[in-house]
Amino acid sequence: MSALGFSLLAVFIVSAASLIGVSTLFVSRKTLGKITSVLIALAAGSLLGAAFFDLLPEALELSDPAQVLSYALAGIVTFFIIEKLLFWYHCHNGGCEGHTFTTMNLLGDGLHNLIDGMIITTSFLVDTSLGLISSVAIVLHELPQEISDFFILLYGGFSRSKALFYNFLSATTAFLGVFLAYFFYTKTEAFTSFLIPFAAGGFIYIATADLIPELHKEPKFRKTFIQLILFLTGILLIRQLTLIL
Repeated sequence: MSALGFSLLAVFIVSAASLIGVSTLFVSRKTLGKITSVLIALAAGSLLGAAFFDLLPEALELSDPAQVLSYALAGIVTFFIIEKLLFWYHCHNGGCEGHTFTTMNLLGDGLHNLIDGMIITTSFLVDTSLGLISSVAIVLHELPQEISDFFILLYGGFSRSKALFYNFLSATTAFLGVFLAYFFYTKTEAFTSFLIPFAAGGFIYIATADLIPELHKEPKFRKTFIQLILFLTGILLIRQLTLIL
């Protein structure tokens, strides 16, 4: 299968995560909250693992260290700006304010998925194993995020069916990201040298600024210990994948 084919398949799987909101039809909100807590810890570890064990080492083979670190920092700063401008908040506790937060959430999620599609495609264009590892990290991150996004839309007054539809619609922007990345890659291979470390910076930002702070909110030692184990599991999972693939 070609790199483009792998990218489209991976993006389809990632986009399917948006339909996880269906689980709320069969699982209580309390149980779903526990599952989300587990997934957040696993996702945070996998994103950091992918950034430090896979994306950054690959980027260092393509460019000099100073340039790689500059692009990674650009990724961190860019994701921070995006989050600020689009009010991209998780709102786990239903604390969103303002009448347009559902629209802002959909716009932010759509942009986020667009970037995910570009990251996945660029990774597969560089190396199939790099693409697989990046896809695994993104899928693990998407699961808790999509649950949160679904609840945000419900909190904003959407029906379950409408929330599922719009959540899936925002996820499909990842396919646009696939074709944009492929277009830029065919025009200049320097695009890869930029996007790989930029993606690493984005992964680091999401893990440290969005996910890990959520883990700090857990006051009970037993649950905190479980989160720590799953956080480390996420890191080790990616590490093992880099050794196998």
